[in-house]
Amino acid sequence: MNCNSYDAITFDVYGTLIDWEPAILAALRQWIEAKGAAIEDAVLLDCFDRARAHYQSLTPARPYPRVLRSAFAYIADELGLEISSEAQCRFGNSVGEWQPYPDSVDALARLRERFVLGALTNMDDASFAKSHALLGNCFDIIVTAEMAGAYKPSLRHFVLGLTKLAERNIPPQSVLHVAQSLRADVRPANLLGQDVVWIDREGRGLGHSGFGAELAKPMATFPTMESFVSKFLE
Repeated sequence: MNCNSYDAITFDVYGTLIDWEPAILAALRQWIEAKGAAIEDAVLLDCFDRARAHYQSLTPARPYPRVLRSAFAYIADELGLEISSEAQCRFGNSVGEWQPYPDSVDALARLRERFVLGALTNMDDASFAKSHALLGNCFDIIVTAEMAGAYKPSLRHFVLGLTKLAERNIPPQSVLHVAQSLRADVRPANLLGQDVVWIDREGRGLGHSGFGAELAKPMATFPTMESFVSKFLE
């Protein structure tokens, strides 16, 4: 993997750069404990992963706060527990509270000195803007689900992102994709013949399963953004 082979790097954001799992689990755990139930974190995350995938496929480009609200109701129904509309709204509006991993901002700043950076995200425009600010407003091109009219693993994100980069005279073969989700990012990049790196963060699992994940083949795997950037730029 030669950094001189690339002019641009695109990213999956949530899970790769934004550490969303703890915030999602904290909200679900608070609700579960208030109901006096005992459910393991792995079960809650699995419920959430299936719920969000369901609503993303059911209504492409539904604003992500609505996906979160609907996913919460889905989880409550699956577990046989009640949920209030207030709790749903808090969960739906929580995106701006999700924090970056400790290494994300510095890693992106280092990469931006040499590469055009892009974000390919399943978030809506308004919600992503909050996360983008937390990441230092580092992205030169952005493709959201709202812009693409679809959710990854649809290829629309990737095609639109590559089109935007082509407008900057950057061809597809000069673009590297970096992602945590095997299902939504690594596999679609494979299908397009695009170089892709997997950030497999310890203790994080959203996007590691689901249709197509088992076929994902990254060209390299790193446990953190810091380790990726250090190796990539050496």
